[in-house]
Amino acid sequence: MPQTAREPKLPCEPTLRRTLLFCLVTASTFGAVMVLGTILAAQGLSLLELGILGLFGLLFAWITTSFWTSCAGFVLHLFGHRGQRLHDRSRAAGIDPKPSGDGSRTALIMPIYNEDPTRVRAGLEATLQSLLEYSTAEHFDLFILSDSTDPEVWLAEEQAWSRLNREFAGKLSVYYRHRPKNLARKSGNIAEFCESWGYLYDYMVVLDADSIMSGRCLVKLVRRMDLNPQVGLIQVPPVPVLRESFFARSQQFAASVFGPIFASGLSFWFGGGSNYWGHNAIIRVAPFMAHCGLPNLPGREPFGGEILSHDFVEAALLRRAGWEVWLADDLSGSYEEPPPTLIDHAKRDRRWCQGNLQHLRVVFAEGLRPLSRLHLGMGIMSYLSSVFWFLLLTLSGLEALRQAGTEHSYFIEGDLFPNWPVSYAFEATTLLAITLSILYLPKILGYLALFLDRRRLQAHGGPVKAGLSLLLESLTSILLAPILMLFQASFVVSILAGRSVRWAVQQRDDGETSWAEAAAAHLGHTLIALLAGCLSYIYVPDFFFWLTPVLLGPILSIPLSRFTSRVDVGRRLLDWGIFLTPCESDPPRVLRDLARRIAEAKPESARTSLFEQAIADPFVNALHLTLLTRESRSRSERLHLDALIARFQEKGAAGLTSGEKRDLLSDPESMSSLHALAWRAIDSGPSVPDPLTQRA
Repeated sequence: MPQTAREPKLPCEPTLRRTLLFCLVTASTFGAVMVLGTILAAQGLSLLELGILGLFGLLFAWITTSFWTSCAGFVLHLFGHRGQRLHDRSRAAGIDPKPSGDGSRTALIMPIYNEDPTRVRAGLEATLQSLLEYSTAEHFDLFILSDSTDPEVWLAEEQAWSRLNREFAGKLSVYYRHRPKNLARKSGNIAEFCESWGYLYDYMVVLDADSIMSGRCLVKLVRRMDLNPQVGLIQVPPVPVLRESFFARSQQFAASVFGPIFASGLSFWFGGGSNYWGHNAIIRVAPFMAHCGLPNLPGREPFGGEILSHDFVEAALLRRAGWEVWLADDLSGSYEEPPPTLIDHAKRDRRWCQGNLQHLRVVFAEGLRPLSRLHLGMGIMSYLSSVFWFLLLTLSGLEALRQAGTEHSYFIEGDLFPNWPVSYAFEATTLLAITLSILYLPKILGYLALFLDRRRLQAHGGPVKAGLSLLLESLTSILLAPILMLFQASFVVSILAGRSVRWAVQQRDDGETSWAEAAAAHLGHTLIALLAGCLSYIYVPDFFFWLTPVLLGPILSIPLSRFTSRVDVGRRLLDWGIFLTPCESDPPRVLRDLARRIAEAKPESARTSLFEQAIADPFVNALHLTLLTRESRSRSERLHLDALIARFQEKGAAGLTSGEKRDLLSDPESMSSLHALAWRAIDSGPSVPDPLTQRA
């Protein structure tokens, strides 16, 4: 029978706070729309002006929500949370933890897909080593859940698992499982773990391939779950770290300075109705298994089929069943790696865009809580807003063109006095100032929040360098925001046209953007901006000067994309103390350990591929066979595999495709046969080359 949470009536329920947020956003938007409506209605509202007014109101409400969230977070940093966080609520409710002898079992699970096994292993080693500093580490197990399709990556993962097992033998259990069929992608991978091993664990912590979490953070998460039996999920905001390009370091600085007040604001407004971001979160396994099964949406992709952005939906399903979802904004020790370049950021956005737009089919599902619908709607709006901004700019240009071609009538029949034009320059300037303040005041509040903690201020380079970093980050965001708007608008149009995204490998390393790659990605943006600039300058020169800040970024998008991807520029800024973060000035032990392990991991120069090693080397072959599950094969499948074995004997590994190698690797009988054939060839005489390589 599905497990349902009992929600105790704890103090400080956030209903009043959410009502306050709604009133603040509504009042702000109403005031701004009234000012703009007064300006547009001077000569009567046309259909075009009504469209401008509607889009402006929708977008103003969108940016105002973020503004008031940051304001709330700043006030909390200034005066304290006063018992509004989860651990304060549990103490106020008088909930006792489990007895010390009744230790909760927690699984650390990392779904991976064709990731660099060396980097994955280094991150897991650093996380597990940090966890071993605590006596409760024995209650944690690690599961590496592979969906990798590249045969070389698959085999490298097995060797990485073997090394992890040897390093942590007798301290922590490390398991590895490879799925030959990638059903439902990441969500299907996690679902299969739950079906196979979930009943053994109270909680699971979901990690991404680039996730790093400290032992202190993990232990505190388990403690909070033990103290709060009504909580189904706790999300820890991951801090972006470890990248060195200009683009990535600006993102890391922004997240480090502005992120804490925004996260505190989110936690304050939403409380136990918060959201899930897909990784660096702890989940209560039993209710997750009972309530978070994801259906296939009706219809074809991109709107139908498997749900890509599963995290928002899983949080909504937990809330529907009565479980609380919290954001632990006060916990440190949760890290991830950001995309290194603007183009890599856009590629990730393309996948997220399709997943979030799928929520149009979910947001009205029966039984969802209002806050869950709000979270789903905000995820949808995060991408539709780019389309709305583009439409607003287009309609504003058309309105400016219409007004430029309309001659003012000074004398109206029946009036004794001239109809003098009324200037609304003050109202327009005021509205522009308010809009810019709402967009950029949260950055200033994040900077001011640094002065509340002297150590944190110094860790960001001190007041002067942190201020210079703020100015440079703001200038960068002004230039890049219109480019991202064009990217996201094109993604939405592409999805509406029925083009689905493929499951691609993410770029994790600091790879710089070439001029050719930048031109291919941004040529369209440059041409659109140049065309818009020329048309506005020729036909509506006054509007051109208002549009210049928006056009500048896309016009310079090719060199900007190339420049911001450069690692040498990012390192030079680091030397100057610009974009400095605490994780760079005084990195925590878990990140120092990770950096050391990455530096020590040297690429191995193997004489043969891992696929050939898995056939010839007894150790690699035995390791691989140990991790395979034996399945019965049909006659046609066996004939196919025998044909592949024969072709390998004739042409070697070069005669097989990646998929054919994967077919052989998935079959224990074929791998045993190939291994026996390899050694039989060695025994036949010294003229045959030795297929064995050094054991990894």
